[in-house]
Amino acid sequence: MDLEALLHTRAYDLGQTYFPGMPHYPTHPPFLYSLTKKHGDILYGDGSTSAADAIALGTHVGTHIDALSHFSCNGVCFGGRPIEQTYEQGMTALGVDTIAPIVRRGVLLDIAGQQSVPALPVDFEITADHLNLAALNIEIAAGDIVLLRTGWAQYFSDAKKYINNVVAPGPTLEAARWLSARKIFAAGADTVAFEKVPDPAMPVHVHLLVESGIHIIEVLNLEELARDQVYEFFFVAAPMNIRGATGAPIRPLAFPRKS
Repeated sequence: MDLEALLHTRAYDLGQTYFPGMPHYPTHPPFLYSLTKKHGDILYGDGSTSAADAIALGTHVGTHIDALSHFSCNGVCFGGRPIEQTYEQGMTALGVDTIAPIVRRGVLLDIAGQQSVPALPVDFEITADHLNLAALNIEIAAGDIVLLRTGWAQYFSDAKKYINNVVAPGPTLEAARWLSARKIFAAGADTVAFEKVPDPAMPVHVHLLVESGIHIIEVLNLEELARDQVYEFFFVAAPMNIRGATGAPIRPLAFPRKS
């Protein structure tokens, strides 16, 4: 896609809005926001004023990407790297600051649409068979971004319903192996935990992040892509460049591929 075509192509915003009281995984800090200076607090002359604000949030709150250092198993992260970390400096290796800006081919696998439901039931397990069927006419190549729609983005304005005591649909370990076999760059979904939860071992996170070196993107909004049946697109995003962090907010954009 050249620049002229890009300028005339709609950008789909795949990120959720940040607001006080928004859903967040219970073990991560919430999103906090406040004005720190109101218009009128300081006058600059000629009637001009300014306002400013402050935010605080966990790096795994809202639409975000997991760095490969987010999970470990038996004392090592991806590639057999031993864990080296401090509270002050974060992770010595595999931090989110090592993720370059992402410009890749993206693929939507609409599992809720495949099941002819607005949103998958809370106990729904996405299997490799579901992924095979959803990808029937779509070739998934190495380095792609593969996004799974459960329909749960529709619940995001209701934190209690969206978090649901961290009980939600998602892919099984078998489905995660289906994804890793295709050597994708990242897998994402519109739920807070990506994989089928609860599962104390978080096997999908371990398989993708630790065993396969595949990033995970969570809390996406895939409703408009599904509505418009946009299944292949250019995926563009960049995580906040936080040195040593295990994850960071991103605002992904999808540009439909033109034939």
